[in-house]
Amino acid sequence: MIPAMEACTQDSYEKQRESMVRYQIEERGIHNSQVLRAMRQVERHMFVPRDLRAYAYEDRPLPIGYGQTISQPYIVAYMTEILQLERKDKVLEIGTGSGYQAAVLAEICDSVFSIEVVPELGKRAMATLDLLGYRNVIVKIGDGYQGWTEYAPFDAIIVTCAPTHVPLKLKEQLREGGRMIIPVGEKYVQKLVLLEKKKGELRQKNVLPVLFVPMVDEHGKVY
Repeated sequence: MIPAMEACTQDSYEKQRESMVRYQIEERGIHNSQVLRAMRQVERHMFVPRDLRAYAYEDRPLPIGYGQTISQPYIVAYMTEILQLERKDKVLEIGTGSGYQAAVLAEICDSVFSIEVVPELGKRAMATLDLLGYRNVIVKIGDGYQGWTEYAPFDAIIVTCAPTHVPLKLKEQLREGGRMIIPVGEKYVQKLVLLEKKKGELRQKNVLPVLFVPMVDEHGKVY
């Protein structure tokens, strides 16, 4: 039996999550039913530090430690929708962070392979995803700039940290017909870029100005 106080809190979180989806996401143009279902399903408060859970469903990024953040809900939904995912898809995520984006992807896709360069964050995300029952997410600690050759090619690639250019390895690991969404640019001047692979060629389109943490290697060097 769930204690009364915990049940009350859970009910409050569910109401906040519904409000988040309705007013921050649907009203701003996200209409994919699978994305909306996933955003309603995933408990965002479980992916933020306990002292910040009161702000978990506000439309803003939140710090998760080690200079990293959990992206604002609208951006998570936007990046997920633009990939046009299907249930059978295998997705590569660069920048696990809290694990929240991976959980949203896992609600939609067959499998998610996620790479995190900060060991402490990667381990914490693994524990949270395991606690919440996401068995179709595999997380490894490593350099996301190199992708994950062992499981390539991927139907979609999503990058949640910003390199100064699109990594060649990620381009190579995207399957024919696949899509990649990635923030690209310098620290304070970035654009969200959508790439589609057609007949071996990558078609690139800038879709949104954004601000993400930079992509770094295991030594903190910015790519």
